Amino acid sequence: MADDFKVYWQPGCSSCLRAKEFLATRGIAYESINVRARPEAVEALASLGAQSVPVVVQGKRFVFAQDLGDLARFIGVEFDREQLPPAELVHRIDQILAATQRYLGQFPAAALEEGLPGRERTVLDLGYHIFVIPAAFIDAAQGARLTFDYFERTPGPEMRSPAQVSAYGEGVRDALASWWRTTDAAHLGTLDTYYGIHPTERVLERTAWHAAQHARQLMALLEQRGIAPDGPLGEAELDGLPLPEGVYDDEVKLGADARV
Repeated sequence: MADDFKVYWQPGCSSCLRAKEFLATRGIAYESINVRARPEAVEALASLGAQSVPVVVQGKRFVFAQDLGDLARFIGVEFDREQLPPAELVHRIDQILAATQRYLGQFPAAALEEGLPGRERTVLDLGYHIFVIPAAFIDAAQGARLTFDYFERTPGPEMRSPAQVSAYGEGVRDALASWWRTTDAAHLGTLDTYYGIHPTERVLERTAWHAAQHARQLMALLEQRGIAPDGPLGEAELDGLPLPEGVYDDEVKLGADARV
């Protein structure tokens, strides 16, 4: 029916999982459309003027569902919550990036090139992606437009080892710290993103939980191999971030563990 909701998503996408959970917990039924499994869905999105996921569609209306406030307004529900202050978010991001550096060093070499379910993404790509998330935010905070293309990037031939990817991550940590030291925290303004103009604090929060969600996936992958994550992320690092309940996806599982 024209009034039914559709959710366009892809496996492993943090915002996609969170958007689906947001609808489900509010009793809103939707048609689930995995764009990786249904190539024609990409054309359907393009016809609407959308080139990224998640996108929630109702009839001829659609919303980019990266921001839950936008999604709540689209479906007509109240949504209000407190957000961690920017200084704490910057601290959390640094903790998450440091954890990612540790986790990458724990994987056996062969495991780093294993593909993730439903995606053309390896374990090493996932680690690199975690570092790209705050790198994209920093670029946007310095005046660039935050495009979806950032999050499609993969490590080049010069970054095919965990040490090389971690070194890139160390540079991102330094850049984030430098940005925060030189930023007027009282006047953060707004950022131009592919899902609209949003307050910098909101995009910073998304940067934190987006990176944290993927770091949770790295922890799950280590645990599946019987490897205890070195310094697992817990309440101190994750509390207060609007993370999805699931770790990978509810339709394409990361592994046999039912928690995943």
